[in-house]
Formats: sequence, structure tokens, C-alpha cells
Amino acid sequence: MTDWVTISSLATAGGTLVLALATFSSVKSANRSARLAERSLLAGLRPVLIPSREDDPAERVRFGDQQILSLRGHGGAIVVGDDAVYLAMGLRNGGSGLAVIHGWRVKPRATTNQDERPALEDFRRQQIDLYITAGGTGYWLGALRDPSEPIYELVRRSATSDVAFQVDLLYGDHEGGQRTIVRFVMSEWPGEDGEGKRVFAVRYWNVDREDPR
Repeated sequence: MTDWVTISSLATAGGTLVLALATFSSVKSANRSARLAERSLLAGLRPVLIPSREDDPAERVRFGDQQILSLRGHGGAIVVGDDAVYLAMGLRNGGSGLAVIHGWRVKPRATTNQDERPALEDFRRQQIDLYITAGGTGYWLGALRDPSEPIYELVRRSATSDVAFQVDLLYGDHEGGQRTIVRFVMSEWPGEDGEGKRVFAVRYWNVDREDPR
């Protein structure tokens, strides 16, 4: 005799399982689509800081104490004053979103592990927000003003030599996300007596997402 109650229960259970699998697949697909849409949106806001080009206009950077540094295209400058060590670099935003510089740190190149990502707590906060528009040019500036800091004397002594400097910048988009660390090197201009330093980027690290390598 056919047990229609059992058959009905099994059919209902099978249908429920199929529906659950379909729902799980649909949710998984929707999550994947949402992640792709989010990545696409963020890509449209992503800034990428690079050195300015040699044919970019020169920049005149003024500090709060009226110290002025001149920056040629693709260049930077470091000047030892009476009460501070002043640094600046010409920059370009090669990305598609507004770049906001949050902080910086500087060290002579030879004293730093060149492949290790610097810790966020090592960065000095910018006293004013520095913005560089997408596809536009701008600059970064910073000053060491505390002679009691070990890095102050180290940088001051090295400033008039041919020692290369390493400047790490922490920046992000205007929403406060997509934080990135970029490492620039300031060194002598090759093969010429160029004014100031030549700047080039050597490494990027993502702070809020996985690195691509």
C-alpha cells in the first residue's frame, strides 16, 4: 500500500532543500555582485600619488614661519634652517580621485628596512590637510623642529651630503578610505648639478585592503 504521507513529506523536504540551495546561490551571487560594484565605485575614487614630471611647473612652497622652498618638476628640496629642517616634494595625482595627505615620516635611506611597511603610529600628522586633485599637481611639505629628536640631528647632518632620503606619505581618498602608504626617495640629480633633489617612488602599500603582491 502506498504511503502517501511519507511520500508527501519527502517531496516537501526535497523541495525545501532545493529552495534553500537556490536561495544560498542567489545570496552568494548577490554578495559577489555587491563586492564588484563596491570595488568599481572605489576605483573611481582612488588617488595615486606619484612624483611630478620634469615638465610640470615649478612650485614655491611657503611654511608658516615664512621659509620658502622652490621645487622643480620631478624634484624635492631639503633645507637646514636656524630652528628647523625643512623638506618638500613636488607631486602629481595619477589616480581618478582626490588625494588627501594624512601624515609623513622621513629617514636617511641607508638606515631603513626598505621592504618593511612602516607602522601607522610612526607617521607625523600633517598640520594642515594637503589636497591634490585627480590628474593635477601639488606638493608635500614637512619640517623637523625638535632638536631633541634623534631623527632631527640625523637628517640635519645628512642634508648637505649626497645621502638619499626616504619619505613615506600616508594618504587616502576624500572619504577617508583607501589609505595608502607610498615611499619616495629624494636623491641627487644624476649626471648634473641640479638644484635640490630628484624624487622617485619606490613602493606602495595598501592599508585598508590586501596588497596586490
